[in-house]
Amino acid sequence: MEIFKNKANILWDFDGVIIDSMSIRGEGFKEVLSHYPNSTVEELLEYHNKNGGLSRYVKFRYFIKEILGESVNEEMIQDFAASYSKIMRTKLTSKRLLNVNVLDFIKSNQKKFKMHIVSGSDGKELRFLCKKLEIREYFKSIEGSPTPKTKLVSELITQYNYASDETCLIGDSINDYDAAKENQIDFYAYNNEELRLKCHTYIDEFTTEKSF
Repeated sequence: MEIFKNKANILWDFDGVIIDSMSIRGEGFKEVLSHYPNSTVEELLEYHNKNGGLSRYVKFRYFIKEILGESVNEEMIQDFAASYSKIMRTKLTSKRLLNVNVLDFIKSNQKKFKMHIVSGSDGKELRFLCKKLEIREYFKSIEGSPTPKTKLVSELITQYNYASDETCLIGDSINDYDAAKENQIDFYAYNNEELRLKCHTYIDEFTTEKSF
C-alpha cells in the first residue's frame, strides 16, 4: 500500500480497527449500568458511539456528571471500570471478532514495520485480550487507558525515539485523529465514513500487496 512507503512505525487503535468490538463494548455499558434508567444509559451509548477513542473512565465520569448531574465519586468510577473489564475479558476473546484484512496486513508486514497498539481501552485488559487472541507477538508494545491516548502516543514516540514523519496512527475515531494531530504524525482513518471528509488519507481496505 503506497501510503506506507515512507513509514517505519505504525500505531494501531484496537477497537473498531483490529477487532470488531464496538457493539460488545456498548452491551458492556448496558450491563454495568443496568440499575439506572434506560434513557440515561442510551444517552451514554450515544456518547460512546461518537467517541470511540475515549476511555471507559472518561465515559463513566461523563455519565455520572453530565447525564445524571451528580458529583463524580472516583471509587464508584473504579468499581464501574472493574465490572466492565470483567465482562470484556469474557466476551472479547473470540478470534471471530478480529478484522481478517487488518490482521493479514499486520502478519504480512510485522518485520517491515514496528507496530504498537495505542488504545482508549484499559491497558491491562488489552494485553490480556491480545494474549488470548494470540496476536501479542505482532506488537512491540500494547498500551491503553487510564493514560489518555494523546499522552500515550507522545510517550511512545519519545521512548522509542521515532521520527514523526516515519510514524502514523491508524484509527476510526475523531479522538484518534486528535491524538495524531497533537503529536504531529500522520493519521490514516479507517472504518468510519464520518472521517473521510475530515482526513487527508482514508483506508477503504487493507491489502497485503508489496506496493511500498
